[in-house]
Amino acid sequence: MFANIGWGEMLILVVAGLVILGPERLPGAIRWTSSALRQARDYISGATSQLREDLGPEFDDLRQPLSELNKLRGMTPRAALTKHLLDGDDSVFTGKFDKPVSAPPPTPVKPEQAPVTTPFDSDAT
Repeated sequence: MFANIGWGEMLILVVAGLVILGPERLPGAIRWTSSALRQARDYISGATSQLREDLGPEFDDLRQPLSELNKLRGMTPRAALTKHLLDGDDSVFTGKFDKPVSAPPPTPVKPEQAPVTTPFDSDAT
């Protein structure tokens, strides 16, 4: 539940608690919060075990599609395209195509040039 809270955030919460509640009431507030979280966790685990007992083997059948939905939920559009349309081959996106064997560059074709004649080239003198 609080897996994303680091030590820095915890320190900020303790300092804010000291400022808001004061040093006299802070230990009692921490004790009450921890016991409330523990009770909530116990209630949730009890409800899960109760549901598991009531449904029996059908619980696993219900759980499999939910796990597949969770996998799809965390998937980016690129990963979805790669998995479903390209069979996991992401070379389209990364540019890692197989390079074809390079042929020698084509030689330029030069058109034959005919001698250019001008009206001044005539031998009429």
